[in-house]
Amino acid sequence: MKTEVDIVRGWMNQAQRIVVLTGAGISTDSGIPDFRGPQGVWTTNPLAEKMSDIHFYVSDPEVRKLSWQNRLNSPAWTARPNSGHQAIVQLQDRKKLHAIITQNIDGLHQISGIEPEKVIEVHGTLRRVMCLGCGWRDVMEKALERVRAGECDPLCHTCGGLLKSDTISFGQALIPEVIEHAMQVAKEADLLLAVGSTLRVYPVAGVVPLAKESGARLVILNNQPTPFDSMADACLKASIAELLPFLCES
Repeated sequence: MKTEVDIVRGWMNQAQRIVVLTGAGISTDSGIPDFRGPQGVWTTNPLAEKMSDIHFYVSDPEVRKLSWQNRLNSPAWTARPNSGHQAIVQLQDRKKLHAIITQNIDGLHQISGIEPEKVIEVHGTLRRVMCLGCGWRDVMEKALERVRAGECDPLCHTCGGLLKSDTISFGQALIPEVIEHAMQVAKEADLLLAVGSTLRVYPVAGVVPLAKESGARLVILNNQPTPFDSMADACLKASIAELLPFLCES
């Protein structure tokens, strides 16, 4: 008798346009903690959530100084893609991966070998720096070099504006074109695989019912319950790093 895992694997073998929605859970095995889990960044350090609020960031120099130290010491710089990330590369190699919609800012999907144009980073990326004044952008490492050299709150060389990571903080608007792209690929999916996400953050979570309404099968792989479990064709609660490679291999 086939198990639920076997059935899901069969669906993925049949699918031709798989869209993978990833949240923080896919990167925890790479040493990057999630935000809302029992040992999450915001759970264990309430100040960290404050640093993620654009209003505090703009108004409080001390918050910015702490934020720069956090960026300097982020585990993202030494993290490597784990077997969960690499499993999605298998879908790309098999010509089944339509797109990745990711809530993560760590850039590990691209490092794993996913074609950059297939990755939709709805919350931006830690690997770029941006100016809140003029919109200038560059690689984050250049700003971190200035912090290492002694600038605790570096400013834009072009306009003197405040710099931050090119990520979406609380209080900042999402980029409409990015969200529209995510919604469009969700409509085109024949299978949506949600991995390591609480599916509670909107508008990104809205791709789940949109894909389902457009005819896609919905598979959720997450250790904790999500608001869409009852809508899913299958809910799998297991280690992402262990199960996802099995699901994605031919």
